[in-house]
Amino acid sequence: MEKIASFQIDHLRLKRGVYVSRADKFGSTVITTFDLRMKEPNKEPVMDVPALHTLEHLGATFLRSHPVWKDRTVYFGPMGCRTGLYIVLEGTLDSQAVVPLVQEFLRWTLAFRGEIPGASAIECGNWRDQNLEMAQWEAKKFLDEVMAFPKPENLNYPA
Repeated sequence: MEKIASFQIDHLRLKRGVYVSRADKFGSTVITTFDLRMKEPNKEPVMDVPALHTLEHLGATFLRSHPVWKDRTVYFGPMGCRTGLYIVLEGTLDSQAVVPLVQEFLRWTLAFRGEIPGASAIECGNWRDQNLEMAQWEAKKFLDEVMAFPKPENLNYPA
């Protein structure tokens, strides 16, 4: 059985950042999957489930409502390892191309007030498991420490 691409990345050398995980072609359409790595794997604690769940709800809402990206958004959701999220967008894109979008999402998350979108029993299978305060803490830490001024090692997987 073939080892999938994301398992071939050296997670001992992987930094926080935004990376092209893969690009897939479906007919004439290219879908680019981004690894939004908010925690350094195996070196810092992972995100708690309620914060990650809230980031998922906020990110999906933000992207699917975005005036430029809503029609190019395929998916936004958490990694099982809880070190980040995946953003799947239509188009041939590189990491640098989505830095402004990621920055905008993080700032929007920090400014968000009110009820978390989709956080009701009718809309979500685990609606009580949310934590806006911790999601905002995680977004601020990632923005301030990495995404405000990303370096090449935050945009390119380690060789």
